[in-house]
Amino acid sequence: MDRIGVVDTMFARYDMGTEALDELADCPGHGERFEVVRRTVPGFKDLAVAAKVLIEEHDCRIVVALGMPGKAPVDKVCAHEASQGIMTAQLMTNTAILEVFVHEDESDDPSVVAEVCRNRARKHARNAYWMLYEPEQLTRRAGQGIRQGFDDAGPLDSVLS
Repeated sequence: MDRIGVVDTMFARYDMGTEALDELADCPGHGERFEVVRRTVPGFKDLAVAAKVLIEEHDCRIVVALGMPGKAPVDKVCAHEASQGIMTAQLMTNTAILEVFVHEDESDDPSVVAEVCRNRARKHARNAYWMLYEPEQLTRRAGQGIRQGFDDAGPLDSVLS
């Protein structure tokens, strides 16, 4: 049976890990074709090594890494460093790790940020499933400006017409 990894953080202000698990549970083949392995780490700078461990020691074919950087300038720097670590882990393992960050300052309205967390976690979990089992779903959506969290931007070709 295949494995999909989900790694999230306890510092996040929303439980994106559970959203990702719920979305994957709704995918065809859950429990038969694939299972999900979840790990929770303290903060987003811990995501890369946890994802690497899920790949190398738990045989995950793909990992969804969920984190929530804060509003302070230092949080932006740390998020960049965490992102670099996630990219390095992907290169070291030749395995996709979908970075799913929701920055706390994406909206001043906490209910909007919560909805972005929910939406982004679920859509990226579905993307992970599609990458493994239905890659044509991603190809079908190429160039459409689809976003996870906010309204879709739409394709640029409609602007050029």
